[in-house]
Amino acid sequence: MVSQFKYKQVIAVRSDIKMSKGKLAVQVAHAAVEASIKAHKEKPEWLKEWLREGQKKVVVSGGGESDLLSLAAQAERMGLPYAVIRDAGLTELKPGTLTAVAIGPAPSDLINKITGRLNLL
Repeated sequence: MVSQFKYKQVIAVRSDIKMSKGKLAVQVAHAAVEASIKAHKEKPEWLKEWLREGQKKVVVSGGGESDLLSLAAQAERMGLPYAVIRDAGLTELKPGTLTAVAIGPAPSDLINKITGRLNLL
């Protein structure tokens, strides 16, 4: 099946720490919103097309903290909007724990160069 989406957002989450399903969902949501706000400022045309297409989002297992930081650095080098999320530490995790990195919304082919090898969560 050929994808109809030219734009997407990928959220990579830590797979080396334990988070409840609710905590994980909130961290993914934080990442999606932050990266979308960044796209609005930096790449409004990408955001507009992503919204028009239906806001495709993919959540993947990102590995450890250094793996997620590497994804963010690659997005930075490629000029893609991204967000690094660190937990406030109010419930399950220590303050400042890196939990997720969102990349996009951006062209799917560009994001795939960074996240295409990662497994769906």
